Amino acid sequence: MVVFWEHGYDGVSLTDLTRAMGITKTSMYAAFGNKEDLFRKALERYAEGPASYGARALHEPTARAVATAYLAGSIHASTQADRPAGCLGVQGFLAAGHLGQSAGNALAAWRNDNRAHLRDRFQRAIDEDDLPAGTDPDTLAHYLMTMANGIAVQAATGATRDELQRVADAALHNWPPA
Repeated sequence: MVVFWEHGYDGVSLTDLTRAMGITKTSMYAAFGNKEDLFRKALERYAEGPASYGARALHEPTARAVATAYLAGSIHASTQADRPAGCLGVQGFLAAGHLGQSAGNALAAWRNDNRAHLRDRFQRAIDEDDLPAGTDPDTLAHYLMTMANGIAVQAATGATRDELQRVADAALHNWPPA
């Protein structure tokens, strides 16, 4: 997972992967299939680990609390000293020249699933009068993901937690009132 996170899908060779795992290419193919299959498994592991903040945020009691937890999770996951800076999903796209079809599909599906979960949560908030009627839940989900992805990009280029928190605070300043 870390090798893909550091270098993106296209930036990683089979030699890089087998060296990082301490196995031969034959063992890698036997255990994981091809590079695209391994990338999908790495993305699943990332979603269940460092990026699990997204699923946890959906359980917050208000839409604003969801957004606050989501951005805080993005900052935390993107700035851990013992991990690569940024986000595996974002780095996978940014470092890619031409993603393998399967890897590109996995990243798109992951991103679309995350946005759909946020959209559904924000629709619930509208239905419960936690967000104003007329709020577009899909646009709000897109906004939040764009901010989180921007945080990841900024973290990957050296932004500090304090700087990123100020960005998150500014994004929340524009949040619709309850």
